[in-house]
Amino acid sequence: MSDPRFAVARRELAALKSEKTIVLALSIQLFIAAFSSFLVVGLVSLYDPGNVEGYTPSVGVAGNASDDLGAAIDEVGGMAETQYGSTGEARAAFADGRVDATLVANRTANGTVQVTATVPEENLRTTVLIVKLRNVLEQLERSERDRLADRLERQPLDLPGRVAASPYFSFTYTVLVPLLVFLPVFISGSVAVDSLTEEVQQGTLELLRVAPLSLGDVVDGKLLAAAGLAPAQVALWLGLLSFNGTRIAHPVALVAVGAGFSLAVVAVGLAISLLAPDRRQAQLLYSSGILLVFTAATLLPASPPNVVAKLAIGSATTLTWTAAAGYVALGVVTVALVRAGVRRTNPENL
Repeated sequence: MSDPRFAVARRELAALKSEKTIVLALSIQLFIAAFSSFLVVGLVSLYDPGNVEGYTPSVGVAGNASDDLGAAIDEVGGMAETQYGSTGEARAAFADGRVDATLVANRTANGTVQVTATVPEENLRTTVLIVKLRNVLEQLERSERDRLADRLERQPLDLPGRVAASPYFSFTYTVLVPLLVFLPVFISGSVAVDSLTEEVQQGTLELLRVAPLSLGDVVDGKLLAAAGLAPAQVALWLGLLSFNGTRIAHPVALVAVGAGFSLAVVAVGLAISLLAPDRRQAQLLYSSGILLVFTAATLLPASPPNVVAKLAIGSATTLTWTAAAGYVALGVVTVALVRAGVRRTNPENL
């Protein structure tokens, strides 16, 4: 005779086909992973607009400090500079559409530089322009800081140097990969909460126990189905990322981390469902609780997103591997605690 817990798990997986919300969420993740090489270009424009390629804005520069400002533009790059003899000429060029923005830089009596920027109002290119102009002003600030350093009684700390890094690399490994690892985990927990609360509210939990199935068997079956779904998705998403040219250094470790978190989150979701069998109340407790815990975890030196990013890139340290093993152990311990609690639960109270 087959293990009744596997029968419950198969029943749960079969029921997912009728859950339109879950199917839609899985389809969206599949689309992101399958077409990541195309989507990342557009998503980076939202993540880091200043590094959008293919757009070189023209900037009109004027004022008695225009040479210093021009040097900052040349240092940053990515912009076409046009010098004008007066502020009026620069603004006229902007009004006529000959330049995309203007920067008027004038040196004040105390030696500082005051810059007035003009950009289009609510234009699709406005965000990109603002980010690029901000980079120019930051470079001008660095230059002025170096020039006026001898006036200071105490020398401030040196500013960190600029690091030449691809925004596509940064977005892929610090945003996209963690998203595709943790989103299935949170969805699996939500599925488990819905599944068990519906069994309680509709009275089908007692029918399952007549099979005969104990409460522990039912919980174990639902745990197997929901917790096993997340690492399977993670493995598929990582495979699709690799197929699209995104190198994943330690895919097995990432799947293991996803499995550990999935065990912990699903077990907690099932425990919440037993304590608060009302579906809305259980979902509220689950969502708010997981959000608070995960937000707090991001403050750790080896936070979950940081561990996932380092494992994906291939720059994992001893702390990273220790944290990854700890997250897997956390899932196992959480499952053990929830199962122990279920064994002590009196089914007659449900």
